[in-house]
Amino acid sequence: MSRIGKKPVSVPAGVTANVSGQLVKVKGAKGELSFVVPEEVSVALENGAIAVQPRSQTKRARALWGTSRARINNLVVGTTAGFEKKLEINGVGYKAAVAGKVLKLSLGYSHDIDYEIPAGVTITTPKPTEIVVVGIDKQVVGQTAAEIRDYRGPEPYKGKGVKYAGEFIFRKEGKKK
Repeated sequence: MSRIGKKPVSVPAGVTANVSGQLVKVKGAKGELSFVVPEEVSVALENGAIAVQPRSQTKRARALWGTSRARINNLVVGTTAGFEKKLEINGVGYKAAVAGKVLKLSLGYSHDIDYEIPAGVTITTPKPTEIVVVGIDKQVVGQTAAEIRDYRGPEPYKGKGVKYAGEFIFRKEGKKK
């Protein structure tokens, strides 16, 4: 039994949820999102909450049960509060700036990196060494933050690079002479 899947997703006031077949649409103050639930899982809107149940007791159906419930919950949270990922840049001369729909990154390469900001995501740079990724779709926000981090991930000796805020980087000791 899935502990997460058993809990129904409550739909708060100000949020409209619509279930038609396997399609779940949620509309809130920040926007509208939808999710197609896999066929192994049934979904129903009852008593102001969205309930998810597996159609059979196969391993795949039970796995998708909790996953589908979590994805539907992310729709509700995204349309009400939204999601945010913060990134920190460490290193001499490493910086970021937003210019229109492009994030310009200076990460120690011979050229600046121009990252095209995807639709549905807002990127701000409160300081040149901080990047804040905000959006309503959790998957898109996380993917955008991961792509920015991949340009220069943190290295273990000096800690230079792009890392998530609060991320612990295991530091290595240098060679002894």
